[in-house]
Amino acid sequence: MKKILVTGSLGQIGSALTMRLRKEYGVDNVIATDIRHLEGSPIVEKGHFEILDVMDREKMLEIAKRYEVDTMIHLAALLSAVAEAKPQLGWDLNMSGLVNALEVARELNLKFFTPSSIAAFGPDSPKDNTPQDTIQRPTTMYGVTKVAGELLCDYYHTKFGLDTRGVRFPGLISYETEPGGGTTDYAVDIYYEALKNKKYTSFIGKGTYMDMMYMPDAVEAIIQLMEAEPSKLKHRNAFNITAMSFEPEEIAASIRKIIPEFTLDYDVDPVRQGIADSWPNSLDVTDAKEEWGFAPKYDLDCMTEDMLEKLAMKLNIKEKKLIHS
Repeated sequence: MKKILVTGSLGQIGSALTMRLRKEYGVDNVIATDIRHLEGSPIVEKGHFEILDVMDREKMLEIAKRYEVDTMIHLAALLSAVAEAKPQLGWDLNMSGLVNALEVARELNLKFFTPSSIAAFGPDSPKDNTPQDTIQRPTTMYGVTKVAGELLCDYYHTKFGLDTRGVRFPGLISYETEPGGGTTDYAVDIYYEALKNKKYTSFIGKGTYMDMMYMPDAVEAIIQLMEAEPSKLKHRNAFNITAMSFEPEEIAASIRKIIPEFTLDYDVDPVRQGIADSWPNSLDVTDAKEEWGFAPKYDLDCMTEDMLEKLAMKLNIKEKKLIHS
């Protein structure tokens, strides 16, 4: 990767990835785009930034040509809970945006990355240690678009020789952006509320296991996959990756090691609970490890410690065990 265009750069993944790419490849070599302009954001103000609606293929092509990019990382998408509330918009944005990005990549012969998701699996998929290659019959619009996206990327690779790559992300936990409408967002929200109010009401039920990953590991995985030798990639798209699997009580117990008075209760959202119940408990990441060396660094307790420390600084909250002043 030498010159990289990122769509959806102000989202949860994009915010962390864009800053990391600028650090790795140089500020002038990363072009961030999003449908909105966020005043004060370092993504917008400390590097190249362009307003881009990914439904506008011509604008996307014009930006890619003007900056002479050789790589596109396409992140713009509607997340699971939002897409379920607005299924037509979910299909339109997630699929038309992806086709536009793939077409621009094909025309300019770009290296291409777009993420899939654990949501690409469904209730008929094996629940535990879900294989890389298995039945995928998702019951959500988000999941349907992710399966279709995986197949499209495979098609563009086999039909046009496009260098497409991707991973299936589990729930991603990050301190850099507010939760954005995903089913796994309780595992982000819980840290905010632990610091602000010492309590949290989970919309996901007790005993519901979901795979998760801390954002620094997710960002490193994208870079590592994009830098991998093409000949070693048997799957190319939609590699299973994950770092940990836990349920709400376990994340609460991890938080109590630092904030002992933290309490957790429940008010289950049937829509998001139904989505979570259709997903696997844990993923088999063997192929990602073998084909490009995937190796996450953070477990639950390491993530909790770092997440609370970073959030406390961000929110200007002084926790005795976190901020020494």
